[in-house]
Amino acid sequence: MSRPFEVPDHVADPVGAHRLWTVPNALTGLRLLLVPVLAWLLFAGDPTDQSQRLWAMTVFIVAALTDFADGAIARSRNSVTTVGKIADPIADKAITGVALIGLSWAGDLPWWVTLLILGREVGVTIVRLSVIRHGVIPASRGGKAKTVAQIIAISLYLAPFTTDAEPIRIGAMTIAVVLTIVTGIDYLARAWRLRQSARRSSGDDQHE
Repeated sequence: MSRPFEVPDHVADPVGAHRLWTVPNALTGLRLLLVPVLAWLLFAGDPTDQSQRLWAMTVFIVAALTDFADGAIARSRNSVTTVGKIADPIADKAITGVALIGLSWAGDLPWWVTLLILGREVGVTIVRLSVIRHGVIPASRGGKAKTVAQIIAISLYLAPFTTDAEPIRIGAMTIAVVLTIVTGIDYLARAWRLRQSARRSSGDDQHE
């Protein structure tokens, strides 16, 4: 039985389209193409240039919007593909990783924040793959909130604001970091329970 604060994890959505070139996959491809563009904006030239930062923020927001759009379109049109399931999380982590590393490299964001968020994402991915044979862990509402909080916080840090906006940026990133930690711990706990449940079921089957 699903818990009240869980929502379907769309990695388990059935594959409904066998064509490679679907609208959702095109949006995911666009997001992947935006990764080097964002990297160029953050690492080439002057990272404090206001127009450059504005473009970086725009590219990141567009990428985030494609992330929300491709999943919704894929499910509504029954066009979920295996390629999309693999490429979508890669694109998400790539665009987020480039943004965070770029901000830390420019000195705008402490490196421990970047390492914590990226470490959480990589760790959860590894855990997800390690227990996938036992079942799919439903994504929590906290996980969805974490994603939105990260997008908002990173966008604020990319924005060419003056130092007057620093408290807002710090507040937004603090919320994102707290949600990142809490949801990461929750995911690990649920993965452990899933593994234990699978072991008990295996033991019961052997005694029948």
